[in-house]
Amino acid sequence: MPRQARLDAPGTLHHVILRGIERRRIVDDDKDRKNFVSRLGNLAQETDTKIYAWSLMTNHVHLLLRSGPLGLPKFMRRFLTGYAVSYNLRHLRHGHLFQNRYHSIVCDEDVYFRELVRYIHLNPLRAHLVDRLSELDCYPWCGHAVLMGRIKNDWQDRDHVLSWFGKKEGEARRVYRKYMKEGAAQGRRPELVGGGMVRSYGGWSAVLSLRRSEGNLLADQRILGAGDFVEKVLSETEGSLRRRFSPVGGRNEIEAMIGEECEKGKIELKELRMGSRRGEIPRVRSEIAQRLVREIGIPLAEVARLLGVSTSAISKIMRRSTQGSNE
Repeated sequence: MPRQARLDAPGTLHHVILRGIERRRIVDDDKDRKNFVSRLGNLAQETDTKIYAWSLMTNHVHLLLRSGPLGLPKFMRRFLTGYAVSYNLRHLRHGHLFQNRYHSIVCDEDVYFRELVRYIHLNPLRAHLVDRLSELDCYPWCGHAVLMGRIKNDWQDRDHVLSWFGKKEGEARRVYRKYMKEGAAQGRRPELVGGGMVRSYGGWSAVLSLRRSEGNLLADQRILGAGDFVEKVLSETEGSLRRRFSPVGGRNEIEAMIGEECEKGKIELKELRMGSRRGEIPRVRSEIAQRLVREIGIPLAEVARLLGVSTSAISKIMRRSTQGSNE
């Protein structure tokens, strides 16, 4: 089954989860951790990406961020590629460091912002990297210590997060700390990172109750929010795609781009769409597919139709390109 397209636009709130390949380590020591955090912060400032909460674990990372003008896919690609290259050089290793595709969830800010900040910042405590909340207050590999004023950095949007807990900093810190303490006993929160409807509506009991009272419910694996929020995000995305595919503008531009790439590669468009693998055709097809998926956000099935190959062929192209960027 082809992967669904990313849901993103500048200003979208995302919970991002990225893991080491085969759940292996992505940091070995504090030097790696400093490198990871420094790269994240520098790129966030450079791209105007707002980071609200973060937690660097041994083999995975949680981020709560608002995408900037660059967009989430390009931000993550630059960040992951840069870190993976530096990690491999330092440790004299080759191959992939991260799983092929990071997990990103568009979040209903009004409902879930505070919950996600707490969930992400409690990760080191749940994983027993620290033993108690007082240790987490000073723990350097998580955004909680920044909110508590124990560690300073310029790239985490501390003021925005604290504004959710109070108007004055001292009051906000106290309310936030109490909120964290209350959440420490809750354990894992699968409804915040699980799938679709169960996540959006807070568990199966809530889903069943709502189904009885409201009938069909709208949910999506890529979205953390109830039906009205899901509908809003999907309708905005579909509207964007319709504009891209409109015969007057977007569709003609797509055809022009494909033609230009064929001309640069000195191949015939007809050959490209016949599935040929002669000469430069596979390379040109791969470059066009990556641009259509990553820059424009066209679904894999539609890209396959435009290029005259199967959806699985486009999926393989995207998988190979992602693996190559993580080496």
